[in-house]
Amino acid sequence: MGALKDTGPDGEAFWEKPLAELTDEQWEALCDGCGQCCTHKLEDADTGEIYPTNVSCKLLDVTTARCTNYAHRKAFVPDCLQLTRETAGDLPWLPDTCAYRLRAHGKPLPEWHYLISGDRGAVHRAGVSVAGKVISEDEAGPIEAHVQIDGYVLMDAPGDDDDGDFFL
Repeated sequence: MGALKDTGPDGEAFWEKPLAELTDEQWEALCDGCGQCCTHKLEDADTGEIYPTNVSCKLLDVTTARCTNYAHRKAFVPDCLQLTRETAGDLPWLPDTCAYRLRAHGKPLPEWHYLISGDRGAVHRAGVSVAGKVISEDEAGPIEAHVQIDGYVLMDAPGDDDDGDFFL
């Protein structure tokens, strides 16, 4: 692949173009490196509500929020979802700050995005990144113990002797 060009012949920044017009290289460059899409979520089977956890995919470097084997991730994590131009605006678990989601809805990138700021570390300083805030699935234990719901405290089930059942 050639060098990524920030602007086209018309002077327009590639990240301001509709997603359908981006090259594959430009598409990949939209990622802000926050790592939020690489954290596990739980879905309520009755309501469809999605609850975040602080558990990351085993391939996510929890200190940098970057995938340790992005090019071959599907070989190690077969259920890793491939974000596409068609799905970027429709996935409810993508954070509101996600560049793919923002651009799918025609919104501009935030000031901290590295394509705007020129600084890859800005995502971390803005508090958007999961770096240093998550635990790998290899170390987490029962994922239910890591669900993050404001106002709720996880408790062991009544009469439980740590069999992995939890109540919210």
